[in-house]
Amino acid sequence: MHIRISANDGVPIYLQVVNQVKYLVASGRLEPGAELPPIRVLADRLLINPNTVARAYRELEVAGVVVKRGTTGTFVSDTGSPLARREKNRILTERIDALLAEARQLGFTNDALFELIRQRDEALPPPQES
Repeated sequence: MHIRISANDGVPIYLQVVNQVKYLVASGRLEPGAELPPIRVLADRLLINPNTVARAYRELEVAGVVVKRGTTGTFVSDTGSPLARREKNRILTERIDALLAEARQLGFTNDALFELIRQRDEALPPPQES
């Protein structure tokens, strides 16, 4: 599990952990049933206080993203995150907003942008089914 913490981005550290775990689950990089690192291990890896990781894990548990299984550990919910679809939409919405803003700055009309997207989509290989 790859998480980066930035002391300078203005977002509390526990929320950075929460948001990045949600992203990893929503993107499929953390699959249902995957075990998260123990609190102390992740805290050591990120060079943060274990209480910060514990708070993040509690937030993730309340949101239904992870489940605690007694003393065996913390795991991604077997049903996946109930927030996964919403999180995926949020991620794509941010990227679409940035694309639209840049396209407007470059003088593209929406029709020209949509045509370019269609062309790029046709140039990509078809998605593989799992």
